[in-house]
Order: sequence, then C-alpha cells, then structure tokens
Amino acid sequence: MDRSLYVAMTGATQMMREQSEVAHNLANADTVGFKAQLSAFQPLAVQGPGMPTRINGVAQGLGVDMREGGQIETGRQLDVAVQGPGWIAVQGADGSEGYTRAGELRLTPDGLLTDARGNLVLGDGGPISVPQSAQMNIGADGTVSVVPMGQGPETIAAVGRIKLVNPATDQLALGSDGLMHLNAGGTVDTDPAVTLKSGVLESSNVNPSQTLVQMIQLSRQYELQIRAIHSADENAQSASRLLQMT
Repeated sequence: MDRSLYVAMTGATQMMREQSEVAHNLANADTVGFKAQLSAFQPLAVQGPGMPTRINGVAQGLGVDMREGGQIETGRQLDVAVQGPGWIAVQGADGSEGYTRAGELRLTPDGLLTDARGNLVLGDGGPISVPQSAQMNIGADGTVSVVPMGQGPETIAAVGRIKLVNPATDQLALGSDGLMHLNAGGTVDTDPAVTLKSGVLESSNVNPSQTLVQMIQLSRQYELQIRAIHSADENAQSASRLLQMT
C-alpha cells in the first residue's frame, strides 16, 4: 500500500475513534452523575522504512474527568448528591464493589435500595434492605431512617447507613459497567468525612456546547482525511498507469 494512503487511512480511523468518544459524552450530557471521558491524540512513530520523524496521531483515552457536576433540586426523598469529593458504594452486576455519584436511588418491590441502573446500594454490612414504611429519610452521613407503617414520627428508626468512600482519584478507573473501580481491585473503607444532601441530584459534568463544537471540528477533520485518501489513491493509480506505459 502507498505510504501516503496508509497514513491518511490511519488518520481517518483515529478520527472515527475520537468521534465515538465525544459522541458518547454528548449522549450523556443529561445523565445524572455522569463523568466525561477524556481522550486526546498522541504521537506514535510510523513503523517501517523512512525518516524516523514520521508520526501518526493516535487517539488514546486519558481517563475520566472527575470534576463535579451541578446540583439539581428535586425534592424527592430518595434523591441524594455527594457533597464535595466522594462516592456512593454499590454492588455491580458481577458482585464486585463499584462507586458512583449517580444518587437517583430506588426501592425494589423486595425493599432493597438500588441506584437507577439496578445496582444494590451497599451499607456497612452489605446491601441495604428497607422495610415497608410510612416515611423514609436519608441523612447527611448516609443513614437511612424510616417511620414504620401505622406509626408516628416518634418511632423513626435507622435501618442502615449508605457506604460513602473517598479513594484517591488516581486509584480509580472506569469499568465496562459504568462504575468506578479500584485499579488494583478490592474495596476501600468508609470515609466519615463524605456527606450527602437529600432531595438533590448531581448533573453530568459534560459541557454540551463545548462538546458539540468538538464534534463538529472532528467531523471536518475526518472529511479532510477522506479527501487525502482519495487524492493518494488517485496519485497511486496515475503512477501505476505511467509505469504500464513505459
């Protein structure tokens, strides 16, 4: 394959990868607690004969943008938002412990507390189970309290405490399940300094306008790469015809 054609095709492929990443962020601009995925083009030397200064731009992931999203007032008792650094511990589909800031909590028919994706919310002793109650509250420290059915507010009782953690950001990585996990696996201890606010949700930290502009720029760059591919292909065909005539 002609070297210029190869370089142009590589560039187009990398543009498509970057577009996919940016499109994913844009699609989650309204997803509660979503953290934007970061990526950038990194130089990679072109292998094979030729000048050692030749490089390709390769799209590589740089991790997750850990900046906090905005606060959305909902007034819903089961909506909570982590205040400042920290995470809510949940049990992933594979049984491992993961971490999220999406505090749109729900109760299953069996009384288990989950996040919006159905992951079980973890407490000090495992998943939190909530009995049928007339009223339910989640305190700033994650304590889940209920007023039993048919009872007055003076009978309020704690039934569990949401596990709140705050590992160093460089210890975390985004898993395929959409949850953050420790790089080395395992779990992290509860951090009593992490607090929640009830009746509030944290919005996505994606900037829709900025991300849309980035998407348009990538689309234009992709078109340029496609034009370069066509030009390289035409040049190769012209060279081939000239060789056949000699």
